[in-house]
Amino acid sequence: MATLDSKTPKGPIADKWTNHKNKINLVNPANKRLIDVIVVGTGLAGGSAAATLAELGYNVKAFCFQDSPRRAHSIAAQGGINAAKNYQGDGDSTYRLFYDTVKGGDYRSREANVYRLAEVSANIIDQCVAQGVPFARDYGGLLDNRSFGGVLVSRTFYAKGQTGQQLLLGAYSAMNRQIGRGKIKMYNRHEMLDVVVVDGKARGIIARNLVTGEIERHSAHAVVLGTGGYGNVFFLSTNAMGSNVTAAWKAHKKGAYFANPCYTQIHPTCIPVSGDHQSKLTLMSESLRNDGRIWVPKKMEDVKAIREGNLKPTQIAEEDRDYYLERRYPAFGNLVPRDVASRAAKERCDAGFGVNATGEAVYLDFASAIQRYGKEQATIKGLNVNDAALVKKLGQEVVKNKYGNLFQMYEKIVDEDPYETPMMIYPAVHYTMGGVWVDYNLMTTVPGLYAIGEANFSDHGANRLGASALMQGLADGYFVLPYTIGDYLADDIRTGPISTETPEFDEAEKNVRATIDKFVNNNGTKSVDYFHKRLGKIMWNKVGMSRNEQGLKEAIEEISALRAEFYSDVRVPGGANEYNEELAKAGRVADFLELGELFAKDALNRTESCGGHFREESVELDGPQKGEALRNDKEFAYVSAWEYKGEPKDAVLHKEELEFNDIELKQRSYK
Repeated sequence: MATLDSKTPKGPIADKWTNHKNKINLVNPANKRLIDVIVVGTGLAGGSAAATLAELGYNVKAFCFQDSPRRAHSIAAQGGINAAKNYQGDGDSTYRLFYDTVKGGDYRSREANVYRLAEVSANIIDQCVAQGVPFARDYGGLLDNRSFGGVLVSRTFYAKGQTGQQLLLGAYSAMNRQIGRGKIKMYNRHEMLDVVVVDGKARGIIARNLVTGEIERHSAHAVVLGTGGYGNVFFLSTNAMGSNVTAAWKAHKKGAYFANPCYTQIHPTCIPVSGDHQSKLTLMSESLRNDGRIWVPKKMEDVKAIREGNLKPTQIAEEDRDYYLERRYPAFGNLVPRDVASRAAKERCDAGFGVNATGEAVYLDFASAIQRYGKEQATIKGLNVNDAALVKKLGQEVVKNKYGNLFQMYEKIVDEDPYETPMMIYPAVHYTMGGVWVDYNLMTTVPGLYAIGEANFSDHGANRLGASALMQGLADGYFVLPYTIGDYLADDIRTGPISTETPEFDEAEKNVRATIDKFVNNNGTKSVDYFHKRLGKIMWNKVGMSRNEQGLKEAIEEISALRAEFYSDVRVPGGANEYNEELAKAGRVADFLELGELFAKDALNRTESCGGHFREESVELDGPQKGEALRNDKEFAYVSAWEYKGEPKDAVLHKEELEFNDIELKQRSYK
């Protein structure tokens, strides 16, 4: 078992990134024109990387499977983006953002990467403001901040509940400028189906034109994956239906190690599942936990009456409500990290206190915030603070200004007015902390192949703090990769264009065509979704919010058997040389069926609880942390990086031992 070299620079953590940039190789502007870079994925990470690399002078080919980069799943991010600006003067700093991120990830992150992320975070906000991103502002015109889970400061910049959309439009505008200059060649509706490795280096991709079905070869001196996470392995998740693991998984099968697949985040504030007809879940932003209070009834008879429709939540007296997060975690209250809040909601619902028909929902209530804001506004305006109707009206206006589009979205889906009655929420699969293993330069174990944003594993450890996904995606794309990729490409200034007429491209294309032909000509009887849903149920029931040895062993066997059944009995209508969404889905589900088994294997191997990975055998049994996740730092303070060896069961584990020089390892407490 080899130990992985992260290539982390030596020296004090605060100086590592600066010293590294001062010493790495550069490519001069005239030579950048001689170098091609492929960027797969055009969300916040890929879009910002493509725009910046093109601005620097590289020739960029950008690929997305959507009809426009504007459709990337980054658009769905709601609550905000973190940055250590300390505009609130409440004690924030680069170190505190670094500390909160490592602690929030349950001490399973690489310290140097996280410190760099905190360091460049402030630059991101300046970049986005310069692009015209309409961040919320306070009464004096300065950028506003709000708080998110797992922290004691306000460092989250936001644009109502549509921050991801506004940031993506900023990156997209920067991309469009380079497309207009001819420095980015944009390939919409193209899906990457393989990486091409020539003489040990990533030199291109095989892509399928999703409109015509044509298989294409594209070469470059380096390939960058900004293709997002793999949450849809659970079928039901907050991810867009098209989100998939295919690009990352194909890279894995060509030699890129896959790290920490079992670290998956269950988000606590999602609209509950309504039935088997559903194909997607909807996120309610974590920002709502700033002002919303989470509770269930204390009395079982109240729970039953609510479920039967004989009692409304607004009729339950304050003393009969269990604000369980405030009760269990008084220091952080409703703003505990996502893994903690999710498990707490599951515990209450498992105990029988769930408030919807399925018993899997808790309340997120804004009544207190509406009252508080209403009285504040009445005082400011010199109006009667004892006029209940006026106070309610004024309070609702404040809440609407902060969260209006989220409330509107909830009402459209659930057909209940959240200004008048509490929202119902329940945890759902949201984000994947695991991903392709990368070193400090964001390069995978395949030279010339990079992974950025959610596609890599690097910054969030076992649990991501809210509003850090947008931060990492833009940090990687705008401020990290454009520096580090030059260190590698400096050796390619005399290489010349990479030919696609080589045995390696021939072989890769042949394999892609063989897989497509197999699906199209398979005379099965079941749809792709039939298998995807079955995989999702196995994953949620046995590899979901809590895991145990028996369930994980069963999951591995069941997924392996399901994969064999999929290949023998899947039916893909239509042909290969046309628009065929079922064919595209078949390829993605095939990869999920392999990833799912490795995911369960990784969870079985890690016999500790940490962050989003909760093993029922590893729980604090007594003391102030009773019932919380119990880490095992002596045996598991490492990154699990899996090498592909054919079948998921044969994957070989490599370890990157984590060093903690700047943060003291201790049991994570939010009480």
